[in-house]
Amino acid sequence: MFYFLALIADKTTTIQGLFVPELLLADPKGPNESSFSFSDFPEDVQLCILSFLSLSEIANFACTSKRFLSLCRNDTKIWFTLCQRWWGSLTQINRWGGGKITYKLLYKTLTQWENLIGFWRHCGRAGLSGQCPRLIVFEWGPSFVSGSRVCPYKNGTYHVTKAPFLWMGISSDGQIVYFLDLEGQAEKPSGDFDRWLEFVCLDQNLVPANVNFMGKDHFIVEENSNFWNSCKSKDVLTRSSSSKNLIEDSDEVIESGSAGSLPDRLVSEMYTYFSNRTSPVGDRACRRQRKKEKERQGMRKWEPEHFLKVVDCSPTPDKSLQGLWKGISGGRNLNFYLVKYDEIGGIICQRIGDFSSSYTLVLWTSELTLMESPFSAAEENIYVDRIHLQPFASEDQVHSLPTMTDIEMASHILHIKSSCNLILPSLVGSAGLQHREGRIWQYINGTFGFGFLHDHFITDLKHVIEDGLLLDSVNLLH
Repeated sequence: MFYFLALIADKTTTIQGLFVPELLLADPKGPNESSFSFSDFPEDVQLCILSFLSLSEIANFACTSKRFLSLCRNDTKIWFTLCQRWWGSLTQINRWGGGKITYKLLYKTLTQWENLIGFWRHCGRAGLSGQCPRLIVFEWGPSFVSGSRVCPYKNGTYHVTKAPFLWMGISSDGQIVYFLDLEGQAEKPSGDFDRWLEFVCLDQNLVPANVNFMGKDHFIVEENSNFWNSCKSKDVLTRSSSSKNLIEDSDEVIESGSAGSLPDRLVSEMYTYFSNRTSPVGDRACRRQRKKEKERQGMRKWEPEHFLKVVDCSPTPDKSLQGLWKGISGGRNLNFYLVKYDEIGGIICQRIGDFSSSYTLVLWTSELTLMESPFSAAEENIYVDRIHLQPFASEDQVHSLPTMTDIEMASHILHIKSSCNLILPSLVGSAGLQHREGRIWQYINGTFGFGFLHDHFITDLKHVIEDGLLLDSVNLLH
């Protein structure tokens, strides 16, 4: 029996395109030998096996009998099992929505949100809010998903802060809610997300928001200025609007715009249209409406901002420089860097989060031939003659030249044949391509530094994240 169960579980995860009832109900020993059919398994075992299948395969299986149809329609059985299997180790499934929502809704919501987990970077120029973080990280909570801004702590150190930025959850009546924490002061909920929102919303000045997903690697955050107007009671969770309304009885997703829900916009547009056609004061009514809209726009606390997913945050054996890094620049500011390997075999290093643009291209090189230690005297001199930009805590090392011990720490050297700087005051609106020669020094501990021959500095980079943990993090809420 256990062998048969393992065989079914293995096949359901590896075999694609087969009709599920055939797979689950087939008798591997033939009709003449006694064996267990799928119907003979206890219900909890059946649910465990079904949790390995896709939704389309479960739908096929439900067509085989009324008993299995009933099993697959049971929210507390099949949908709970699916949620528990995929996210039970990451969050507390039974606490979402105060335990009052269906697991089918929870499954559809978390299926969309699970791709958020990890790092995202701001894309485009910062809006008028001036509070847009350069880098954010999404994490699972007991009954919510939280996005935190990751920022440099203070000049001259590698320390970073992690403060709340975006709270995402489901209300007890099944509505998706998003709230911006512009000041980053709200403490993480310790109890139910519903009750926490009721208590914190007004006290911490949280801003209702919409989150519009543009594929898997791009989303937009904008203020939901219609949220408070749509609430007919003091319970802020009773009639919340969201950027994505997940309908239980349909897989169709209805998107809403920044000005509120689709019905609200249609009613407004219909009123404006008919008032202009039938009323002699239609023009005045339209002007009043536009004036109110401008006033409402002027009260906004947040402008729409775009974020892109940082897909490869850590190095791999064949891409040792890839990942999300941090380093101290000449002005002693801590900057975040994203290093990627491009399609033609080159290496791109981008500085993330300049407020004038989404990123600055620091260097690009197509030369991937690494020199190994021992190095030539000329290469040693290039390294020795440069100053490492270090934290203030090591100020005695900042103005001193490296020793031979430092030379031995560099295991590989990579030549930089060209670099680009996209942000040049004298070349606004142009690529500003510059050809400069430099070096990338890869150290024994897996980190690296880079520098150019036209100056005398080396920017040493450290990991931002390691083994899923944010390094050098300072908690400002305690």
